[in-house]
Amino acid sequence: MVIVALLAGVAVWVWTGPDAAAVRLAGLVPGRRKFRFTSLVRRPSRSRRAEVWRRASIELCQALSAELAAGRTPGEAMARAVGAVGFPDPASPRPLLAAARDGGDVSAALLALAPGAGGEGLRRLAACWNVSVTAGAGLAALVERVATTLRHAESHRQDVAAQLAGPRATARMLAVLPALGLLMGAGLGMHPLGFLFGSLPGLACLVAGTALDACGLWWTHRMTTQALHDVTP
Repeated sequence: MVIVALLAGVAVWVWTGPDAAAVRLAGLVPGRRKFRFTSLVRRPSRSRRAEVWRRASIELCQALSAELAAGRTPGEAMARAVGAVGFPDPASPRPLLAAARDGGDVSAALLALAPGAGGEGLRRLAACWNVSVTAGAGLAALVERVATTLRHAESHRQDVAAQLAGPRATARMLAVLPALGLLMGAGLGMHPLGFLFGSLPGLACLVAGTALDACGLWWTHRMTTQALHDVTP
């Protein structure tokens, strides 16, 4: 019965756990973040960190565009924009801030700041800065165009995430059905755990069922993650 209770607890946790859309909504709406036990045992996922960097890139482009529209020089505008953006790592933009203030290579600093996942906006901004410096193109117009593109891409990414919430919830439901079946069988006095752990055919069924269940969850996660990854600005 202890194992049945543990399985039931896992089933309840998987069933009631937050989906990707709920997590994104909580991150976008101020004051909606709540303490979760999982925050003590799990670091932010790679996709979550990439999302934070994408939002920081959009904020940087918007702030830079506003500063340039106010008539400030590119270096001064970048320095003020960097100070107005909340980056995931507060120490990471220091080289960029120094380059903007001292007349250094801002484009190289942006490329160095951009992470592998979620740094697409920073790399585009670096390209705009490089074109403005070498070809004399209007930086304000280029930055505004990048900001618009990033906003549209992020909006589309949020729409895709909301559409994927349904398949993810269905996969979770299907994953917990075997545990609920064991619980129901134990309640009816059928002793399913005795069969699963007390005989060779039962062990074979347990291993095969667990493997198939895990493969189903992994495949669903892989497809949804790839769908979100394909949404590129």
